[in-house]
Amino acid sequence: FSNQGVRRIFEGRKRSTWSKENSQKVSLEIQKGFFVGNIAQDLGLSSKELSASRVNVISEGMLQYFVLNFKNGHLYVSERIDRDELCGWEDKCILSLEILVEDTVKIFTVAIEITDINDNAPTFAEESLELRISETAIVGTHFPLQEAQDADSGNNSIQNYHLSSSSKHFSLKLQRGSDRDKYPELLVLEKNLDREEKSVYDLILTAFDGGDPVRSGSAQIKVIVIDVNDNAPIFSQTIYKVSIEENVPKGSIICTIKATDLDEGINGEVKYSFTKTGKKVSEIFLLNSTTGKITLIGNFDFETSSFYEFEVQAEDYAGLFDRAEIEITVTDLNDNAPELTVTFLTNAIHENAPAGTVIAIINVEDKDSGNNGEVTCSVPRNLPFQLKKTMDNYYSLETLSALDRELVANYNITLMVTDHGTPPLSTSTIIPLHILDTNDNPPQFTKSVYATFSMENNPRGASIFSLRANDPDWEENARLTYSIAEENVYDFPLSSLLSINSETGVIYALNSFDYEKIQEMRFQVKAQDGGSPSLSSNVSVTLFILDENDNAPEILYPSPPTDGSTGIELAPRSSEPGYLVTKVVAVDADSGQNAWLSYQLTKATEPGLFTLGLHTGEIRTARFLLEKDAFKQSLVVLVKDNGQPPLSASVTVTVVLADNIPDMLTDLSNISVPVDHPSDLTFYLVVAVAFVSCMFLIFLLVLLAIKVYRWRNAQLCENGGVNFSGVPVSQFVGIDGVRAFLQSYCHEVSLTSGSRKSQIFFPIGTWSCLLFWKHEFSNFRNNQQN
Repeated sequence: FSNQGVRRIFEGRKRSTWSKENSQKVSLEIQKGFFVGNIAQDLGLSSKELSASRVNVISEGMLQYFVLNFKNGHLYVSERIDRDELCGWEDKCILSLEILVEDTVKIFTVAIEITDINDNAPTFAEESLELRISETAIVGTHFPLQEAQDADSGNNSIQNYHLSSSSKHFSLKLQRGSDRDKYPELLVLEKNLDREEKSVYDLILTAFDGGDPVRSGSAQIKVIVIDVNDNAPIFSQTIYKVSIEENVPKGSIICTIKATDLDEGINGEVKYSFTKTGKKVSEIFLLNSTTGKITLIGNFDFETSSFYEFEVQAEDYAGLFDRAEIEITVTDLNDNAPELTVTFLTNAIHENAPAGTVIAIINVEDKDSGNNGEVTCSVPRNLPFQLKKTMDNYYSLETLSALDRELVANYNITLMVTDHGTPPLSTSTIIPLHILDTNDNPPQFTKSVYATFSMENNPRGASIFSLRANDPDWEENARLTYSIAEENVYDFPLSSLLSINSETGVIYALNSFDYEKIQEMRFQVKAQDGGSPSLSSNVSVTLFILDENDNAPEILYPSPPTDGSTGIELAPRSSEPGYLVTKVVAVDADSGQNAWLSYQLTKATEPGLFTLGLHTGEIRTARFLLEKDAFKQSLVVLVKDNGQPPLSASVTVTVVLADNIPDMLTDLSNISVPVDHPSDLTFYLVVAVAFVSCMFLIFLLVLLAIKVYRWRNAQLCENGGVNFSGVPVSQFVGIDGVRAFLQSYCHEVSLTSGSRKSQIFFPIGTWSCLLFWKHEFSNFRNNQQN
């Protein structure tokens, strides 16, 4: 190794230097593989010469800290180097090694100095320290503190201390030891400690080294001030005011008193107690000596006592104490319902009592106070009553309007008294009231007009109708009497036809009614109550008589002969089917369906020759007339009504088949009549009458012929014969002397049972021939029957 050493500084994580004194400086804590220097260059050997030569590195000690690379001649650290482990607190730390070159047999000595770096911060053995100092400690007292440690040396070791605190009670005083190291002391400055003011102080002690950059370490110092009993308990309030509702349950906490002693531990323990309390307070309240809670052990009642006042004391262990006043106000709770008393009462009044009539007087009281004692009295709004306040706590119950017993006969009046508390309490009572009746309502029939029906031929005394009137009044005022107003019906006194039960209103028939005489009756029924004065009402009643089928049909045409003969009708043999021969006319005195008539052909000489209209009674030919048909046809016609049971009448109609009246008369003369021949006297009388009549008729005919001749109407009476074809015989053989025939012709036919010839006259414009014809035809029929 040449004497001219080369000083090099190797930059890296650590720093290395070659000195001219053939020394090398390496920083503290060098890691393995750190480049120390180029040995080949320093020795003046090339890499080839170095590799060909035999070079050895000889180190002191057990560990080989360095290694040489023979390819490039670089010296490297082979093991981790820690200066603090190798040299501790020595100022210089040097490692020596020798390099042997065998070819030249030269030995080079290399000294490598391990320099210190500030890689260790100051540390305290305990990061948190606790100091206990009495609050009575004298100002200027010193308290030792622990030192900080730093593994570095020289300027990199601890150089100074600093105390951080917001309080001015403490300061730091540094002491220097024999090794010239500094260590701290704690000094109490300026003023005394007071635990009650502040019991704990937090300080920070920091140690600084002299390295670059500067490193530091800190420790937490907690100063605890030790208490002494120098403070008496103090209540948080001098007067405790409590407001509490009555009826609070037993065991409830009324209030909690609190006294504070700034001391701690046993010096700060406080005991509570009553002072100057009477028996009343001790029976109601219990004070917990430890917690200060005042508990209710009795009962609160505002109505008994509304305010309590007493004194309490707080005392610590050393006998220091404080006192306070307790004022408890009991507030009223709405725990009393109103009380209602009826001092006057009437249970019945008349319905016509005027508005404002006093029914009852009520007294109302409430033991509560304030709004809880204020009350409101009321009755249901749907009742005709009201409450009026007459004086303090007194109300009168009066009628609000007129009453009507017929609407409501009894009232149950609910009086409700409610206070204004929260929640409201109420009391109610029911006052029964009966409304007495007055006769203020006339009887009222259920209908304004009544109509009823009764069958005719009713039995006498039968009940035919019942009517009823209502009177909403009571007892005698509602007891009714019925009567019928007197009047005439069809000239009959109504009292002779009807009567009414004065109590029940049942109407009876005094006689049997006949529909054919009386069809309806109209009358008035009166209902009168028993009040005083009495009231009445009338109602109109109409009684309709219903028809019964009590009348058989009456045949008007052909009228039944009084002598037993039958009517004779003419039907020309040349008649076609449907030819109207005659019509049976009948009536029925009944009405309705009882008067509906139907016609039946019950018997005929030749069935099928004639038809009879069911409802018209018309007899018509059913077919053409034949020569073989009998000259005289007897038809029995039954007329029946539609009643139940049906009634009927019958008539026999004789139809003569002939083309004209002469033929009919000739054939009639040949008809044997099973009767005795009339006497000669009768015959002569008939002939005489006929002769006189004929003479009179001849005279009339002559006058008529002259008149007709003048009118040029002589063809009316040519040939002296008359053909009646086309003219229904029913027009001249009918009721009341062939009334229908008179509408078209005026003929006179005189027939007797002994005549063989017919005399036919045509007197136009006179009624005498009609009378004669009718008289003769009647005689003829009578003769035949005889």
